[in-house]
Order: sequence, then C-alpha cells, then structure tokens
Amino acid sequence: MSLFDENSLLPPDQEPPSQSPGEPGSGTAQPSTTPAELPLAGDPISLAATVPAPVPSREPSLPEDLRISWSWLHFAVFLSFIVVSFFIVQLSFAVYYAAPLSHLSNKKDFERFALSKPGFAVGSMVLLYALVLLFLYVSLSVLPGLPFWRTLGWRKITRPNGGRPRSPWLFYFAGCGLSLAVLVTTYKMQPPEDVPIEELFRYKNTAMLFMAMAVLVAPLVEETVFRGYLYPLFAKSFGVANSVIITGILFGLMHGAQLGWTWSLVFVLIAVGVIFTFVRARTGSVFASFLLHLGYNSMIALITILGTQGFTKMTPTH
Repeated sequence: MSLFDENSLLPPDQEPPSQSPGEPGSGTAQPSTTPAELPLAGDPISLAATVPAPVPSREPSLPEDLRISWSWLHFAVFLSFIVVSFFIVQLSFAVYYAAPLSHLSNKKDFERFALSKPGFAVGSMVLLYALVLLFLYVSLSVLPGLPFWRTLGWRKITRPNGGRPRSPWLFYFAGCGLSLAVLVTTYKMQPPEDVPIEELFRYKNTAMLFMAMAVLVAPLVEETVFRGYLYPLFAKSFGVANSVIITGILFGLMHGAQLGWTWSLVFVLIAVGVIFTFVRARTGSVFASFLLHLGYNSMIALITILGTQGFTKMTPTH
C-alpha cells in the first residue's frame, strides 16, 4: 500500500469501482472527444453545405506569359478606341495641311494628297501608334499598378528547358533571312500600280520617312499589340495553336489595304505573321518576335532603298 494511494481504506482484495465516462474524474485528464464522435446537428447534407468546397483554379496551370489581366471587354474598348482615334487623327491632319474639300470626298485623291505630304502620311501613323501605346500603358499599367513591358510579354529570351538566355542576334538574323525568302517568293507577285504602297514610292521624302518608321517604330508597336496583347487573350480562349493562326491572319489582313488586297501577297504576310506568333509562343517572349520583325523590316528596307537608289530610280515593277 502506497502512502499516496487514494483507496487505502478499501480492503486489499477489492478493486476500486470503475468510473463511468459521464462522471467527473478525480483529476486525471480525460481524452478529448474527436469531431467524428460528436453527434451531427441535422442531416449530413446540411453539414456539408456549411463547409465551402475548394474552387479549382485554372490560372496556375497557364504559362506565365499567358497570365494576363485584361479580358474581352477590355479588347472591345481597345478596338473602339483605335477606330475613333484613326478618324480623329486623319481629320486633324487633313485640317492642318488644308486638304481641299474635293479631295476629302474622293478616296484616291485624298491618298495622293496625303502621300505628297510626308508629315501627313507618316506623321499620322506615328501619332496613331503613340495613342495605341498610351491607351495600353494607362489601362494595363498605370491604373492596375503593373509593370508595362513585362505585363505585355517583354521578357528575356530563355530556352524551353531553362539555361542561359538565347542570343538576340539569332532572332534578328533569322528575320533577315525570312525577308529574303519572302522577296524571292513574291518576286512575281506585284500589286497593281495604284495601290497605296506603290503610290508612296513615288514620293522620295515620304518613302524615306516611311522606311524609317517601318524599322524604328512599327516592329515595336505591332509586336506589342499583336504578340503581346492579342495573342495571350486569344490563347486563353481558343488554345495556343489556334491563337497562333488567328493572330497571324489578323496581322496579314492589317496590311491588306497597303497591298491593294492582292491576296497572294496578303497570304504571304499572313504566313509571316504566323511565324512571328509561333516564335512568341515558343519562347514565351515578345522580345523574340520583335527581333524577328525588326530584322525582317530592316532587310526589306535596305534592299528597297538600294534597289531604287534612294527612291530616285524606280524599277519597272514599281
């Protein structure tokens, strides 16, 4: 018998009465009742309804370059902004350069008048490009507080399996090679003589400014819009493969008016746009397609300037 035995008054051969679970213990810790042992308050369906089920999210499964903050509603507003800005810019330049009223009512006369004024022909395009970038900058960067270029896919060109970034020169010279392939393919595909791009070459100053814009401005803006803004929006809704084709088609159609809707040339530009978008999708970087586009336009501008001796001697095909 222990000095600290609480049952010392009982006979040695008599066992202490067992304590029922409902009675208070004598100081010993009782095991806590688990939630599974608790009776359900109501039916199991009601209990399950009180616990919110986890909502599966598809966003983490997307590649980083396709996780965008804009939607189709933003695209509708963006498209409306471009249309309205185009007409306002054209009208403003026409008023500034005092275009004759008769020219305003005749499309062909208006084109010739605009092309004869380098500031009108090229300046209006540069201003429209600037407005497009401004809209994207304010709506996608300033208002939500996000970095502008990275939000639109401008990243270092990395390899698909990681490793060191690829050399930018690889994509630039690939663009130069692509332009040579296109020039050979389209050697016999000449648009009609009265299309805007042919009319433009008749004005030396306008043609030189246009080539400078095509190299220094157009690749930056067009890649930001088509491969940075449109491609990821289409990819989230239609898949990567379909969006590569859709973006390429839109890219070719955008240049259709310049080519007088010569469909053989438009289809070539659609193929070029598909290649640009494929490179963007493969690398996950708009910087890669930009360098490809830059090399493409640079080589075409160089060959055109050398072939026409600075637009002073036009070839019979022009």
